[in-house]
Amino acid sequence: MKVTALYPGTFDPITNGHTDLVRRAARLFDEVVVAVAANPQKAPLFSLSERVELVRAVLADIKGIRIFGFDNLLVDCVRDHKANVILRGLRAASDFEYEFQLAGMNRRLAPDVETVFMTPSEQEMFISASLVKEIALHGGNVSDFVNPLVAAALAAKIR
Repeated sequence: MKVTALYPGTFDPITNGHTDLVRRAARLFDEVVVAVAANPQKAPLFSLSERVELVRAVLADIKGIRIFGFDNLLVDCVRDHKANVILRGLRAASDFEYEFQLAGMNRRLAPDVETVFMTPSEQEMFISASLVKEIALHGGNVSDFVNPLVAAALAAKIR
């Protein structure tokens, strides 16, 4: 059986933590679909198309992945891409409660789809897109936390 994992997120912007998870997931699953969520409730800094293009550029060297934007219900996106696993990242214990609730709801809506949690590598565990944006908005150096393409895009967007 082919196992396709769908990794959803806002990716505003994609960080080294996200990239780490995708690289490791690509070794575990037959295919990984990186699904960039429109998520207007979060008021993203980058448009959906900008985020999709940044994700494509950053992950271009990884085999066995597809990248798409989506603006519908996650379980519908999972079905659209014929995935059978939802991949979620957990950075800290504080992420678990929210992710546990989401996994339960997704299981109720799509009982045939499993949720798998992965943690980023130790050196990436503290990175979040919101922290990266805050550092960048205050003129800080984000080069240790994101791909150089993302750092340049952040600098251009903030200018």
